[in-house]
Amino acid sequence: MKLDVIKLDGGKAGSVDLSDDLFGLEPRADILHRVVRWQRNNAQAGTHKVKTRSETSYSTKKIYRQKGTGGARHGDRNAPIFRKGGIYKGPTPRSHGHDLTKKFRKLGLKHALSAKAKAGELVVIENAEAEGKTAALAKQVKNLGWKRALIIDGATVNEGFAQAARNIEGLDILPSMGANVYDILKRDTLVLTKAAVEALEARLK
Repeated sequence: MKLDVIKLDGGKAGSVDLSDDLFGLEPRADILHRVVRWQRNNAQAGTHKVKTRSETSYSTKKIYRQKGTGGARHGDRNAPIFRKGGIYKGPTPRSHGHDLTKKFRKLGLKHALSAKAKAGELVVIENAEAEGKTAALAKQVKNLGWKRALIIDGATVNEGFAQAARNIEGLDILPSMGANVYDILKRDTLVLTKAAVEALEARLK
């Protein structure tokens, strides 16, 4: 598929041929869901923790005699039945991550790119370069109508552009190796540089 290439000032810079293997697939929600779930689970800290009855700070002395009180039998106040006692089978630190094959992760990225292309939310720009001035870049972004956009560059991100984009709300920038399904789907507009298109086609072929 062919797509027009634009400059940051809105001018035209020719066109680019996009591979149908990456940008022409019929997006499948089940594949995207599995990859996003894998990403979010790997990102989850898993540091939640409660105190068990061996870690609470009450005395371990038997609270009253075993027989003759008319009440139930109890040991110490650390038992889960008591207020501020230990928690039974509560959460402990663990990893929430699970495995997903490289082949499937690649497929997910292809479907995410295709989903943006099909929805008309894919833009290709000549390059992402700036002199580090936030005001100038913010004006260009506003004129282009990008409100929540992810910009993916080539192998490295231009330092001046990254500096200028840092304080613009709703604008993220990643190198091509950082391209991932969750960030692509999270933003309304996906912006690729020509270098990013080449890098992604080489990475996902």
